[in-house]
Order: sequence, then C-alpha cells, then structure tokens
Amino acid sequence: MPELPEVEGLAAFLRERLVGRVVARVEVGALNVLKTYDPPTTALHGLLVSGVERRGKWLDVDVDGLHLAVHLSRAGWLRWSDALPRAPLKPGGKNPVALRVRLAPEDDEDPGTPPGFDLTEAGTQKRLAVHVVRDVAQVPGIATLGPDPLDDSFDLAAFRALLAGSRQQVKGLLREQSVLAGVGNAYSDEVLHVAKLSPYAVSGKLPEADVERLYAALRTTLRDAVAAAGGKPAKELKDAKRAGMRVHGRTGEACPECGDVVREVSFADRSMQYCATCQTGGRPLADRRLSRLLK
Repeated sequence: MPELPEVEGLAAFLRERLVGRVVARVEVGALNVLKTYDPPTTALHGLLVSGVERRGKWLDVDVDGLHLAVHLSRAGWLRWSDALPRAPLKPGGKNPVALRVRLAPEDDEDPGTPPGFDLTEAGTQKRLAVHVVRDVAQVPGIATLGPDPLDDSFDLAAFRALLAGSRQQVKGLLREQSVLAGVGNAYSDEVLHVAKLSPYAVSGKLPEADVERLYAALRTTLRDAVAAAGGKPAKELKDAKRAGMRVHGRTGEACPECGDVVREVSFADRSMQYCATCQTGGRPLADRRLSRLLK
C-alpha cells in the first residue's frame, strides 16, 4: 500500500503535470471505485486543475474548487501517460483501469491522444476509492485524519500527548490514521526498527527516552523516504520504496544494523518484520499463524 512518502511523491509528480491544465473528460471503468455521486465526475469536465496535495495517504486534486480525492488502498496505483489511447475507456471486463482522467490537449499535443492518468487496481479485493466533493472534509477518511507527522507543528510535545495514557501497542498506534496520518504497515516497521523498539510495546508506558527516540525515528525515516521519492516518475515509486526498506519485506535477510536475521510475525491480512536483537532484547516474538501450523 502506498504510504506517506509514496503519496507525497505522487502528489509532487502530478503537481508538475496537472496544475494549470484543463480536465477534458473523466472516464469510469469500474463503478464501484466511485464513493460519491454528487457532484458527478462530469462536473470536472472543462475545469482547470489548481492544485494537488497529499492528505495522509490520500491524493487531493483540486479542480477549480471541486476535489478529486483518491485513496489507492492496497492494490491501487496511478499510471501516467503522455498520450492516452484514443478509444474511450469501457466499463467492466478484465481491464485493470478503474478511472481515467484525460486532459485537454495543448497546442503541441495530438488532440486524439492527449496526456492524462489512469487509476488502476490489481487483484480481487476492490478497495480503491475515488470521491468527487466540494470540500475535502466531506470525505470521511480525510475528515478523521490525525496530525501529519511531518507537519512543522507536530513537535515532540504533540507526539508525547498522542502516546500519553494509550494502552495500544505502539505498532498499532503508528498505523492508526485517526491518531497519526500517513504511516502504514511498512513504515511503522521501519520506524520501530530505527527506534529500536518492540512493536508490542505499550504506547502509554514508554519511558521518556524511548518516546524521544521514537519521535526522532518517525520524523527522520519519513523525511528520508520523501527525499528518496522526490523527482521520481510515478512508475518508479514502488520499486524505490521496496529498495529503501531496512526490515519490512526482508524476512530471512540480515539486519543492516546488527547482522541478525530479520524475523516476521504473520497475521490474517498482513505481516510485520523486525529484528529481535535490535528491538526485543534477542527474544523472538510469537507468530501465532506459524505456531498453529507446527502443532
């Protein structure tokens, strides 16, 4: 799933290509991707794109006061084209394109194959979400977002206040979008590894030194990842994310910090990776799914 750094990279990529351009047409390939109906997608036709922002894991394309808000979820992605196909997008079938945005061609562009982008989704779990709204606060997933961890106002005191009194495991708290916006499964693994903390540590019981170390790891890890994503084409962001991971997705490999093996705990719909030497005092965490298989 794209998280804060990749979505920030996509926002910057789109900002360079969309702002100041006119939306010619929005074509829907999968009706289930649309989560709103008023205003319709046709309301965007003929309007000028005035901005592109990231809001947590959401992309917000401002089209002359209307907002095309996109959550790519687990299997969604954005594919840019300098020359989209001439044929209109047809709904249904096996086409992975869920929605297409065509721009009005400029003087030096072929009017039959203008630039634009597709929103695609692989797999059978259709969670890609597109909202067309007059105010982004009308999107529930945006209205309930917690603070952005890279915002200048999000200082150590603000982070300390989020943790205070929480009984939630720190891994879960970092992933909770209503608590902290933009961090998901992958970067929570990375942040905890840098901070040398167990994912099962209780948030509200962390000593002050651990809180300070976790805050520094959160900001540094995300800033570094945003910098790594900056300037890359949309098609390269996924590979850049994987290449930059220290422990996430690297089960069985050597920890880059101490050389111990990277371990995994599996759940029904995800897994997390960690280093026992760096994070849990050398004690492997129980993997309930694996334990059941071994019985």
